[in-house]
Amino acid sequence: MKYSDLLVWQRAMDLVTSIYQITATFPGEERFGLSSQARRAAVSIPSNIAEGHGRKSSGAYSNHLSIALGSLMELETQIQVAARLEFIGDKEVTTILAQTDEIGKMLSDLKKSISTQSE
Repeated sequence: MKYSDLLVWQRAMDLVTSIYQITATFPGEERFGLSSQARRAAVSIPSNIAEGHGRKSSGAYSNHLSIALGSLMELETQIQVAARLEFIGDKEVTTILAQTDEIGKMLSDLKKSISTQSE
């Protein structure tokens, strides 16, 4: 199975698209600030899923999934900052946080299954 066949990777890629679309509406002065940080955190999620999958070691894979989870939490925080600064509305926040919640559960489940396989 390729990493791109993983549903969690596909959902994470959808999240990247959503983040790029939402951050495109941020004020211009945020181009190198919050917008850039959110985009990097979002891209880090599927990137770490792919990199960990390619390592062919359950320990390395699990570590990369942990990094992806950390990036997911970072992104959630950045979305909440954007909401407080009124760069995005409640509807966008709800949509993004629903995506991050789903991906977080999927990452946790994948991490557990990898740990179980290596025992």
